Amino acid sequence: MLKYDLHMHTIYSRDGAIRPADAVRIAKKRGLDGIAITDHDTIRGGLATQKLRPRGMEVICGAEFKTDRGDVIGLFLTEEIHSFGHAEVIEAIHKQGGIAIVPHPFDSMRGSAFWLADRDSKKMDAVEVVNARCVFRRSNAMADAYASHHGICKVGGSDAHFGAEIANAGTLVPEGTDVAEAIAKKK
Repeated sequence: MLKYDLHMHTIYSRDGAIRPADAVRIAKKRGLDGIAITDHDTIRGGLATQKLRPRGMEVICGAEFKTDRGDVIGLFLTEEIHSFGHAEVIEAIHKQGGIAIVPHPFDSMRGSAFWLADRDSKKMDAVEVVNARCVFRRSNAMADAYASHHGICKVGGSDAHFGAEIANAGTLVPEGTDVAEAIAKKK
C-alpha cells in the first residue's frame, strides 16, 4: 500500500507554519509516498511544493476552501478558485478535473465544519473520515458513518499546520493505483 497525507497546510495558509521544503523533507522521512498541500483558499503553496518534489514522491496541488456551508478541499488543481458558495466551489473543482473532499465534517469544535446532509452525497468525491486534529472521536465516527451510508470514498489526513503533525493520519492507496483513480473507484 502507498501512504498519502491528503490534508496539510504550508506558510501560504494564514495559520500554517510549514515551509514547502520542510513539508517534502518531513513527509519523505516519515515514509509517505505522497502529500497534498491544501492551503486555505489558495493553490500557491501546492504549486511551490510541486517544484520541490523529490523522485518517488507525489505532490498534489490542492486547497481548502471556506464556503458558505463549510470547508471543501479540492485536489489536483491548476487554477485558483474565487467562489464562496459550496456548490460553485465544487463545480469549479470538478471543471479543473479535480476531486472534491469534505474535510473534518461534523466537527463541533470548528465553525468551518461542513455539516453534510443526504443531498450532499452526490456532489462529493470523498469524505475525510480521519482527521488527526479532530478533538472528539465522534466527529470522525460520524463522518465514517455518513460515507458508509452513502457509499462515498473515505480518506484521511493529518490537517498538519506544523511539521510535527505531518503523517499523524493519512490515506492508504493500493500499489499501482494513483490517488485520483483510487478515490474514483472508492479504494
